[in-house]
Amino acid sequence: MPNDTLNGIPRVDPRGSSARWKRVVASIAATKRGTAIHRAIAARLDAPIMRATRGHLNSAFGGLPIVVLISTGARSGQPRETPLTYFTDGDDVILVASNYGGARHPAWYHNLMAHPECELRIGKRGGRFVAREASGADRDRLYALAIELYPGYANYAAQTDGVRTIRVLRLTPAG
Repeated sequence: MPNDTLNGIPRVDPRGSSARWKRVVASIAATKRGTAIHRAIAARLDAPIMRATRGHLNSAFGGLPIVVLISTGARSGQPRETPLTYFTDGDDVILVASNYGGARHPAWYHNLMAHPECELRIGKRGGRFVAREASGADRDRLYALAIELYPGYANYAAQTDGVRTIRVLRLTPAG
C-alpha cells in the first residue's frame, strides 16, 4: 500500500489500539526508573542497534515506534544521530522535544531550528524531511496525541511546567 509510509517511515497512529505488551513497555518506560535507564543506556544504543538490525530492533522492543533523526549540528555543522519516539499526523512525522522533562530543550531541537533539513531513518528505510515547529492549538492537539502514544510525556509536561514549554515539531517529506 503506497500510503502506509512517509518517505519510507511507517505511519503511526497514536490513537491506534496497541497490543497489551506494547502498553506495558510504554508504562514501564514512563516510570522514573524506566526513564533514567533509557536516558543513560538505551537511547545511546538505539541508533547502532537499529542500523545493525536494519531497523528491526530497538531498545523499546517494538513497544514504542522509534526513528533515527539525522540532523546537522547547530554549531558544529556535523551530522548528529538521535533516536526518537515518533508518530504521524496527516503527511507529517511528529517529534516531541521533551528532553525527558529537563529544564532545557534537547540539542536535536536546536539543530533543527538552525538547520531544518534533516533525514529520518529506520534501518535503511527513510528519507529527507524539513522540520517546522507546531504552535498554538495545533501544538496542544499534537501533544495530547503524544501522551496517548507514550504516557511519560504527561510526566515531562508536569516537570517542565513554569520552566519551559515542550516543543512539538512537524517534519514534512522534502520535495
